[in-house]
Amino acid sequence: MAKLIPTISSGVAGPLGVLHLPRFWSKVLMDSKGVLNDDYPACGAGFDQMVLDGLGLDKDETLAYISDNSPTYPEFEQWVLDQKGGSLDQSAVAELNAAIEGYNHDDETRGSILGASGIDDDGSILDAVNLNNLDDWCEFHASLG
Repeated sequence: MAKLIPTISSGVAGPLGVLHLPRFWSKVLMDSKGVLNDDYPACGAGFDQMVLDGLGLDKDETLAYISDNSPTYPEFEQWVLDQKGGSLDQSAVAELNAAIEGYNHDDETRGSILGASGIDDDGSILDAVNLNNLDDWCEFHASLG
């Protein structure tokens, strides 16, 4: 089976309203099945860790739950709620979402992503969510041959 490029954007939230959580779930699940593209970490130090920290989730427990149980996305959100006593701190979610939306890549990373996508770096695309989308779409297109 071909390795898959994750194409769920970090700018997508599920019913709990947490940005990046669906992408995180999908990457960990794909990795547990051995189909995540080798260029993508199942759980990296950027948005993945921001979500774990922002929700107060233990990394090892969260990765094990997804890997061992292959939950659907709603099942995963329910597990998250269960870990948090049935509800999320909405101010913490708002803070996390603002941090994700407000994160910008450094100039070198931005230039590299835009260059690979054939877009001039005119300073109009700065946020990491949109830059990561462009990177994913470029990689997805390239993977099709």
